[in-house]
Amino acid sequence: MTTTEAGSGVSVPSAGGGGEEPVVVGSLSPSRAGDFMTCPLLYRFRVIDRIPERPSAAAVRGTLVHAVLERLFDLPAGARTPAAALEMLGPEWERLLEAEPGLAELFEEGDAGEAERAEWLAQARRMVERYFTLEDPRRLEPAERELFVEAVLESGLKLRGYIDRVDVAPSGDVRIVDYKTGTAPRADFEARALFQMKFYALVLWRLRGRVPRLLQLMYLGNGEILRYEPDEADLRATQRKVEALWQAIRRAMDTGEWRARAGRLCDWCDHKERCPEFGGTPPPLPVGPVHRPSPADLEGSADPAGAGPGRGAGLGGGAREHDDL
Repeated sequence: MTTTEAGSGVSVPSAGGGGEEPVVVGSLSPSRAGDFMTCPLLYRFRVIDRIPERPSAAAVRGTLVHAVLERLFDLPAGARTPAAALEMLGPEWERLLEAEPGLAELFEEGDAGEAERAEWLAQARRMVERYFTLEDPRRLEPAERELFVEAVLESGLKLRGYIDRVDVAPSGDVRIVDYKTGTAPRADFEARALFQMKFYALVLWRLRGRVPRLLQLMYLGNGEILRYEPDEADLRATQRKVEALWQAIRRAMDTGEWRARAGRLCDWCDHKERCPEFGGTPPPLPVGPVHRPSPADLEGSADPAGAGPGRGAGLGGGAREHDDL
């Protein structure tokens, strides 16, 4: 798929199509929707309490690889080679460090830390090289990269997020592409992996009035591609699911009941020490409406995926978050 026109972002006040603009009642991104589905208490820690989290080496590596693949398409088509992409890794890492010096603390000082950093960069190199086994960027001209999108549903729920890449064919068919630095999921986890992509497809459909033709997940961890062709029924079902999730979030806000849900990701959770599933105690919720953000503002200020254009380059301070771990 190719196109000759590029854009930097899309935002509309309403998905209602000409009616009175709905009042925004809340904001949700794929990242935070996924948090709530994984563990409502995790959503609370990240969005309500806004407890800082330590950046992980894997997450920062994902940010680095995404940055390289985004900027690869700044080059003329013929110059988009593996060697050119690999040459970007060092400068992009330095750019991330300059924007967020604390990332240097990912690795210890001394020979052991240097060896760890070298292996970390080598893994990033392998992911970039693997990308070229999946497609030839010299034959592509993406319509948009790192596209920030948001749309307000008729219910007043604002959906927002970043799309890694949008390709548009001469026929107008749209392909949404997302790079994953993890490995492809087993068949029984594919539906969860596709939820994020259907979320993005829903937003683009509401914005542009056309169902994207193809959703494509590119797994750079093992070189596999997951493709899915959505239809209008898929996206309507996704909208119902997203709105049901928001209603569940609102109930938790109203009742103050944020239940922990233990699972396979708990060992990597920064909040394990304060989780009741592991003998911890969550901090008290803010008292009184004066000190609590409105539902419409929650993700706008706390969710990296909802930071909007002009975000930081690293992982903190409202920076872009990738849904790929």
